[in-house]
Amino acid sequence: MSFPPIAELVPHSGDMVLLDRVLAAERDRLSAALTIGPDSQFFDGAGVGAWIGIEYMAQAIAAHAGYLAQLRGEPVKVGFLLGARRYTASVPLFAQGALLHVHVQHALQGENGLAAFECRIDDGRSGAQLAHATVTVYEPDNVNDFLQRSSS
Repeated sequence: MSFPPIAELVPHSGDMVLLDRVLAAERDRLSAALTIGPDSQFFDGAGVGAWIGIEYMAQAIAAHAGYLAQLRGEPVKVGFLLGARRYTASVPLFAQGALLHVHVQHALQGENGLAAFECRIDDGRSGAQLAHATVTVYEPDNVNDFLQRSSS
């Protein structure tokens, strides 16, 4: 099955689209891939710090939301990363040339737009788990109203 370009699924643009492509998607999960290279955002000459894994997970969650929105014929909406619980990485750095597979599994969904996902990053070649976390996100019905209320 083919999927739309990742940039059509996430509300990011340009260099801030950190994932390369969607590998698989279903109603409750998504897998995406990226390869670490000199053009990767946050590349430091040797690789990308493992702490960026939280953003890879968040963008995979955003791609999942975008995928579901497209299935419903709706536009991609902005969401917010609220936090990551128990983020653990077995490596300090995602090294240059590393192929990463980012997997997100929908765990909880509130009627108020709050959701939690079980996430992991695997080495795309060996399958070894490199990082995992539970990530909490919020997708408001109307982002402009939410931002207006938040700034008051």
